[in-house]
Amino acid sequence: MNVLGRTAPEARGPVARLGTYRAADGSDGAAVGLDLDRPHAALVVGKRGYGKSHTLGVLAEEAARASGVAPVIVDPMGEFGGLADGPVSARVADGPTVSAGTVPPSAWPAIFDLSTTGPVGALLWEAARETETLAEMATVVAAADVDDGVRRAARNHLHLADSWDVFAPDGLDAAALLSGEATVLDCSALADPAASALVRGITAGLYDACVDRRPDRLPWLLLDEAHVFFDGVAATALETVLTRGRSPGVSLVAATQRPGSLPAVAISQSDLVIAHRLTAAADVEALVNATPTYLSGTLRDRLPSDPGGAVVVDDVTESVHGVQVRRRETPHGGDDPRASDGADQGSSRAVPQSGHSPSTTGTGAAQSGQ
Repeated sequence: MNVLGRTAPEARGPVARLGTYRAADGSDGAAVGLDLDRPHAALVVGKRGYGKSHTLGVLAEEAARASGVAPVIVDPMGEFGGLADGPVSARVADGPTVSAGTVPPSAWPAIFDLSTTGPVGALLWEAARETETLAEMATVVAAADVDDGVRRAARNHLHLADSWDVFAPDGLDAAALLSGEATVLDCSALADPAASALVRGITAGLYDACVDRRPDRLPWLLLDEAHVFFDGVAATALETVLTRGRSPGVSLVAATQRPGSLPAVAISQSDLVIAHRLTAAADVEALVNATPTYLSGTLRDRLPSDPGGAVVVDDVTESVHGVQVRRRETPHGGDDPRASDGADQGSSRAVPQSGHSPSTTGTGAAQSGQ
């Protein structure tokens, strides 16, 4: 098996079974894998229905099996809970929380779109600098020598943060996330600001833990709908992992339908890009602008048109490959509901459906809905 992202094909270490090479006529070729031994920054892109989230699920399955790897999957749409029901070691954290202290003081104003130099933002910064919990922050705010309106505004922002239910003194920490099995963070019930604050704490905690001491298992953070988090308070921590995460051993796999909405660093710093079908001009242009010089022709011309097909740009070996991503082995939640599903169940004249249920067979990307 050829291993993408690895300069020495004969080198040892865990490998993700990605799929097969795809010949020019669309037929499958030899097996192809992806290196899990060393830290990587990877980007998975594709329009809805062509395999983006499916590919992220395949990588999550493989990382969950790999020795020395601790995958953490950020699941904003509730699509990856099936990892805990398949032949891999995984758990789902419903209603995940982190300690308020994992979010740096400087980030608290940004959580609420406040200026760090404004009176309310500055008060929240100071409260976070002196404490570790929301309750303690509220105490500092209540005792602050500031205008009543500033105190009231800061208190209301903390009440809002408390209502998100993502901050708890006994929330997930790096030690728990690096314990071994894959962890799926189900963020489907969270608003974007709450999910972004959670991801900021998780990302910063994993990075700091690896900087302080090399853990027994290296974290792989797999992030779906990445454009949402790069547009929120999590952006700074994510960009730190992209630019400095390799040395301490933190990997990031960012998946999105909208690469055109990502900051340039998210593409330029990715040493592996897995591109499924894209049609929006801004999204294609964002990838084309980052096209390496060793890519013959244009990336636009090489993007696949079939679900599950992908072009992989491997900057480690400076090569480009056409692949067909393998089928999932765990149930997925990426299928769109259909009106005909309910009608078929209640009608004796329903048209029989061919094939198997995607929730039980681990279907390919053509059926994944993502």
